[in-house]
Amino acid sequence: MAEFSLPKNSRITQGKTWRAPAGATNVRTFKVYRWDPDTDANPRTDVYEIDMDTCGPMVLDALIKIKNEIDPTLTFRRSCREGICGSCSMNIDGRNTLACTKALEEIKGEVKIYPLPHMPVVKDLVPDLTHFYAQYASIQPWLKTETPAPSGRERLQSPEDRKKLDGLYECILCASCSTACPSYWWNSDRYLGPAVLLQAYRWIVDSRDEATGERLDQLEDPFRLYRCHTIMNCTNTCPKGLNPAEAIGEIKQLLVERQGA
Repeated sequence: MAEFSLPKNSRITQGKTWRAPAGATNVRTFKVYRWDPDTDANPRTDVYEIDMDTCGPMVLDALIKIKNEIDPTLTFRRSCREGICGSCSMNIDGRNTLACTKALEEIKGEVKIYPLPHMPVVKDLVPDLTHFYAQYASIQPWLKTETPAPSGRERLQSPEDRKKLDGLYECILCASCSTACPSYWWNSDRYLGPAVLLQAYRWIVDSRDEATGERLDQLEDPFRLYRCHTIMNCTNTCPKGLNPAEAIGEIKQLLVERQGA
């Protein structure tokens, strides 16, 4: 009989517990993933009991309270606190989302917080997004033109053409959708994933861009694009309410139309 073992540092152990202050009556329990690359220890989940009477309403408020008042070793990313920068994306209560816009009142019982799934972890709740950003750079996310712009003027769009960018430009590259996609889990070395493909479509559909054919050529690949099997996890989890699956479908349709032309 074949025997298999998990890779080193794969098993999550039970960590420390920090109790709520004496006399606290409005207490919630937070179970938080912890891992320190500077030690040889397995990942663990630490438990923090927080007095909600002295805590803000969002998950990020609780994490900041933990770091500032309970355990300064906790590591996570955050910046804008407005759902704009995407830096505080993590898996909360089993769903990839933004800690700054996830209200604690939406979560029943114990609050479980983990880093984005199926990504290398730098430390605690910080995933390594190096590969994700390299994939984003590979689609050349900027306006590509050959004809010179009108002298002293911007490249203008009609209101109708500008409207085509709605639902695309709002992507904040938080990676919540890509890390919720099983196809990306297993093929992230070659499959671009929903976030990057949505961004690719944003430039393909931009009426000012003159590299549509080149962009489609780069995407017409069994892995870069066609690993998408319309599972819809990306759309279901997007904290900005966008629809990456629809954008991917539009790219596929453009390729079909081009082949038939």
